[in-house]
Amino acid sequence: MLIQTKAIIISALKYAEADLIVKAYTLSDGLCTYMLKGVLKSKKGKFKASMFQSLTQLDIVANHRGGGKMEYLKEARVIGNYQTLHTHPVKQAMSMFLAEMLRNTIQEEESNEPLFQYLEYSLGVLDTSERIANFHLLFLLNLTRYLGFQPETEWRDLPVFNLLDGVFQEISTNDYCIEGKNVDLLKSLLGTDFDALANIKLNQTSRNDFLNMLLLYYSLHIEGFRKPKSLSVLNEIFG
Repeated sequence: MLIQTKAIIISALKYAEADLIVKAYTLSDGLCTYMLKGVLKSKKGKFKASMFQSLTQLDIVANHRGGGKMEYLKEARVIGNYQTLHTHPVKQAMSMFLAEMLRNTIQEEESNEPLFQYLEYSLGVLDTSERIANFHLLFLLNLTRYLGFQPETEWRDLPVFNLLDGVFQEISTNDYCIEGKNVDLLKSLLGTDFDALANIKLNQTSRNDFLNMLLLYYSLHIEGFRKPKSLSVLNEIFG
């Protein structure tokens, strides 16, 4: 079926001499995989390798067969051109990390318009923001809402957060219960939007501790989750 849809590039892997295998999150069909023949050597082709950088937003025309098959990309053009996301060194590292997180967490080959809109909006925020040291923390926390394991907030005044069950509670009941500074920061971020994120002040140790907690939370709720290899690059940048 020929489809015109928006797409966000998740990854692009070199295959053979000049081909790319591209994974994209599409508005119409969720996660799709495309084989682009000869794109790395062609100078006159309709596709340029630069169009498939991580998190690039495209308008595409594609033949979608579904069923986990490799799809055929017929047309593509860049939309919502980023001003800094692919040129600012810190944002490049952040983009690499976020794209890897999306590759490790999004698995559905079906439309999820709220998730697509969240990605579209938040990446625009990252592109235009000047202070981004804590961006990934709120991005990943918000992402849990669309992946189905958002922390329950009904009892958020309680001192313990149970990572296994995703709830606040009075006392620890298993090895995945946390308390202290990470719980305090969790509560602060649950009530924060991107515009107010700069008001939350964190040092590198606190930021890393909370991020590691988030990654553990993801691993408990997503089967086969892998910690991003780009995490070390992100830590080095913000260190």
